[in-house]
This record gives sequence, C-alpha cells and structure tokens, in this order.
Amino acid sequence: PPSIFASRQFTSVNLVTLCVYAAFGGFFFLASLQLQVVAGYSALGAGTALLPTTVLMLLFSARSGELGAKIGPRIPLTVGPLLCAAGLLLMLRVGAGADGSYVRDVLPALVVMGLGMVTLVAPLTATVLASVDSSRAGLASGINNAAARAAGLIAVAALPLLAGAGPEVYRSPTQFDAAFDRAMPMCAGVLVLGSLIAWALVRTPAAVDKTAEAAPSLPQCKVNCGLSAPPLEPRAVGKELGEGAESGA
Repeated sequence: PPSIFASRQFTSVNLVTLCVYAAFGGFFFLASLQLQVVAGYSALGAGTALLPTTVLMLLFSARSGELGAKIGPRIPLTVGPLLCAAGLLLMLRVGAGADGSYVRDVLPALVVMGLGMVTLVAPLTATVLASVDSSRAGLASGINNAAARAAGLIAVAALPLLAGAGPEVYRSPTQFDAAFDRAMPMCAGVLVLGSLIAWALVRTPAAVDKTAEAAPSLPQCKVNCGLSAPPLEPRAVGKELGEGAESGA
C-alpha cells in the first residue's frame, strides 16, 4: 500500500538503500573483473580476494546493530557510506601500473569497504523495521530488500555503459582499467549522496533515548552479510511480538 511511504523515516532509509546498494552492485561486479582482466587473477582468485568484506560483516554486524540501537541510525547511516566510498577510491590503486600486491593494493580497500558495510547494513535493516508499525514489518523488509536488489541490477547494467566499457573493453587490460577508474568515482559519488540523504532526513526514533530499557524494543539484525541486499526480516524483535529475530544472509 502506498500509505507505507507516508513515513518519512521509511522513505528516507529506502532512498539510502537505493544509493548504497547501487554502489555495492557496481563495485562488486566491476572489481571482480578488474582483478581478473587487469591484475591477472583467476575467477576463483578474484572471488576469494573479495571475501574480507564478508568476513568483517559476519564478525562485527551484531556489535554494529547494538551500537545503532544505542545512538540511533543517523550517524551509522551517514558514516557507513562515507567509509565505503573511501574503500572504493582505494581500489583505484589496483591497476595496470600496480605491482599486483594483494596485501598492499587490494586488502586495504576491502577492509575499509567492509568496515563501512559493518557500520551501515545492520542499522539500516533495523531502522527500516522500526520506521513502520510492527504489523507491517514484513512488508517493510520486503520493499527494502526489493529496492536494494533493483538498485544493484540497474547499476550492473548501467555503470559499465556510463564508464564507457563497451564489449571490446573486457579483452583489453588497459581499456578496462581506464573504465574502472571512471566507474569507481561514480560509485563513490552515489555513496556520498546516500550519506547526505541519511544526514538530512533520517532521524533517531523517540524509542532510542539512550536507556537500556528502550534498546530491546528496536528490531535488530544480529548477524547478517547483506552484500547484495539487506537481509529479509519478516518478524520484528520486541516486546510487542515476543519473538526472536530471524537473520538473513
């Protein structure tokens, strides 16, 4: 129902979701190709090289969710995209002129990117659920998840074209590297836009008054690894429902 978008918090967080997951979709697609076409990684090696973001989210998303419950969503949703943007720009070091050192050229970018995702994803999911009535938590989660997946798909389709990557580019390390160098600042710019939206429009709910009693009433995503979309959360955690959280991967 369109009335669900009457909540400014819900609409704002979904706008942030569109921005950050469009950037994530474009980054993970092009970064895996950059590692193969330009840096000479195998397909398996390129996929494995991107795992630090996943590992960081698995290890620290619960703590990020707890922090978001204490301080509210505005700061995590503002800072997280900025960290991710910095990680994307660090990936520009992985190019035709680099010496191919994973530890020096690739890992720092992925660690910064992963820290940004840790800061962002769990509070984003919790804020979506907290922005609507508990009876609409499943609907809110579904809309947010669909928005994220649509943003990622559109980015994968549009970003290579915007960066000038035609069919022949994928066979030329030099040309693909140039296209990658054009695409990453675009993704970083979209993340900055998401950060600005969060800072301007997302507000800390009244339930988060820095009291220990208020924190459990917020829906929480304890552990998740939302690289392509936020985890689906069909049930909210809270005294109203008396149920445990379901976390998606």
